Amino acid sequence: MISVTEALDHLFKLVSPLDVEQVALRTALGRHMVGKVQSKRTQPPFAASSMDGYAVKQSEVEQHAQFKVIGEAAAGHGFGGTLKAGHAVRIFTGAPIPDGADCVVIQEDVTRTGDLIAVTAETITKNNIRAAGSDFSQDTVFAPDAPLTPNDIALLAAMNHHLVPARRKPVVALIPTGDELVQPGETPATDQIIASNSYGLAALLEKNGADTRMLPIAKDTEASLAKAFDMAKGADLVITIGGASVGDHDLVADVAETLGMERSFYKIAMRPGKPLMAGKLGQMPMIGLPGNPVSAMVCGTIFVLPMIRVMQGLPAEETPRDTAELAHDISANGPREHYMRARYSNGKLEVFERQDSALLHVLSQANALAIRPPKDGPRRAGETLEFILL
Repeated sequence: MISVTEALDHLFKLVSPLDVEQVALRTALGRHMVGKVQSKRTQPPFAASSMDGYAVKQSEVEQHAQFKVIGEAAAGHGFGGTLKAGHAVRIFTGAPIPDGADCVVIQEDVTRTGDLIAVTAETITKNNIRAAGSDFSQDTVFAPDAPLTPNDIALLAAMNHHLVPARRKPVVALIPTGDELVQPGETPATDQIIASNSYGLAALLEKNGADTRMLPIAKDTEASLAKAFDMAKGADLVITIGGASVGDHDLVADVAETLGMERSFYKIAMRPGKPLMAGKLGQMPMIGLPGNPVSAMVCGTIFVLPMIRVMQGLPAEETPRDTAELAHDISANGPREHYMRARYSNGKLEVFERQDSALLHVLSQANALAIRPPKDGPRRAGETLEFILL
């Protein structure tokens, strides 16, 4: 058995950043933009009113001063003339400031009778004008170091970019295996269970930027598994779920090696997830995940997500960890690194008592994985422990 760190080192060698494509802005949310883009325009492109009111010359503004309204400026419809002394233009938020004006008196600070307005405020302290380029200029560079957010999308649109450069989404083929499995919604026989792992893993990977191809359940026969591998061709990563142990019906490794897989490792000194296998099938990286539901999901977080990030052009790093104080005492750990379902709240970490790798209900209640080093002794409430936020 190898350590989690050693396993990650092997896995990172199996993958590399994918090619760059131009992504439509409408579908760019959550994508990892490559490099930087430069704004194609200045924002705002002209001095604009920030309030509804009247555009005037600021030097003429004082209480009781009167102005003649000679026109109107609205967003998308500027005033075409030039303001002279004693004149005002009715203006609305976002409209260009007319030539000759340098102040907007808000409508609440004037009274209007016909074409005449009179200033009612004692003092005017703001000009209520957004200067041209006050948001960004045409040479402003945008280079995010995280997946694009809705706010980023709005900025890119304002910069007049309809396409952005991003790594191609990794295509991951998921192969659930086992005669005991049926699809959700089907009626299982008395000795069968529902295939849950593939659905959970698909959701996990898609949430983190991958496209998944969920293949049909492969039966515990060499022919069925070989057909599943054939269907997975073209994917950037193939993941089998179950069948990677050493039982008489665990055929994944044998079939994969018959098809030419070069194995990188088998078995990791961790709980849950010991019977994990990885290698390369031709040019396609492959991971064989354990069949226990919690094991599959934990291994997806610890091993698959870092690989996905590398394919997106990000550094080869383990899933980020943090530390928190234990909310209660916990007993000593065994010889393997243990990723324990836990709940993190208000700076405290509560480790669940039930840690069986088949208990999805417990996993659904967890928002963290508490990490116990091998042979870690008993811990007391208040001691700190590393954890991964789910």
